[in-house]
Amino acid sequence: MAISEETETTTTDVDQPAARKAERSLVLVAGSGRSGTSLFSGILQRLGYHVPQPEVPADATNPRGFAESQWVVDFHTRLLAKAAVQVSDARPAAWSHAADVALDEGAHDELADWLGKQFGASEHVLVKDPRLSWFLPLWRRCAEEAGVSPRFATLLRHPAAVVDSKQRSYGHWQSDVSRTAGWLNQTLFTERATRESPRVFVRYEDLLDDWTRILGHVGETLDLSVVRDAPAASIVAIHEFVDKGLSRSNADWEDFAIPTALREQVDVVWDLVSQLAEEEVDDMDTVVQELEAARAAYVSLYEDSEAIAQSSIAAGPRKRATKGRSGGTLLRLADIVPRDYREKLPLSWRKAAYRAKHARRKR
Repeated sequence: MAISEETETTTTDVDQPAARKAERSLVLVAGSGRSGTSLFSGILQRLGYHVPQPEVPADATNPRGFAESQWVVDFHTRLLAKAAVQVSDARPAAWSHAADVALDEGAHDELADWLGKQFGASEHVLVKDPRLSWFLPLWRRCAEEAGVSPRFATLLRHPAAVVDSKQRSYGHWQSDVSRTAGWLNQTLFTERATRESPRVFVRYEDLLDDWTRILGHVGETLDLSVVRDAPAASIVAIHEFVDKGLSRSNADWEDFAIPTALREQVDVVWDLVSQLAEEEVDDMDTVVQELEAARAAYVSLYEDSEAIAQSSIAAGPRKRATKGRSGGTLLRLADIVPRDYREKLPLSWRKAAYRAKHARRKR
């Protein structure tokens, strides 16, 4: 990363529009929530990248802000709801459901129109949202139609730390096992979706430890002039923004009861994607092949788990039919049972208690 001085240009008036178009950049920040995506995006924003307004307001889970466009969050949320897909969905089949929704011309036209307006406001646009991974092909298509080659940055954080942070920030409506499987599903398919494009993988801990070195690597790998030519004032602002005390989650499985087969697969994938975060990857072809094998292994594991749980799945409608009668009992459980014990209850019970509790507050 270097601080540039203004230099005289000999570009003719005829060449200027093409030159400006060539200089445009779109950085799409993907990766699981609670992986450092807000920190990374906040750094790029302070370097000069435009985060489309209005932004999602800061809150207790992220007091320094999300560097996230509210329009993007709302757009993705509507598409996910239409596809019946959760942000941390563990189903491999969920990717095809999201893809079907993204093929709708209405979604394409809406995004293309919005993206065009953003490039009217700035030549360098930054889009970040944990839901983004589900719709990367749609974003790539709209960007290329706007004459921009999108660059992808995927943030990585040890999955145990991600799950721990999500449970503390978002609550326990989703189990540790489900969130772990969701991390694996999202990581595997995001890697595959970005494989043919300019991309970088960034470990959250590396970013906290030495953001200047990491951003220098990002700028060179993705050919980002905004990063390479960062002014001194921006660098000072980022030093004030980056807080090493932000990392408060443990990167180990000691506090989690994750099935051995799932944890082993997660550990393998974490090791593989961590290799992609290195400045030099010794054998990219081998890493990609192993990731393909890991993705196939996860699909098989999930299909086996679905087959085993078929009786519970079939019983779902009957459970919903009796939900009204059981609401009072579930509320009492939510109120009097200690959290450590509640976490051992079936996920369907905990979700029903959560809904009943919020329904009571609205009355």
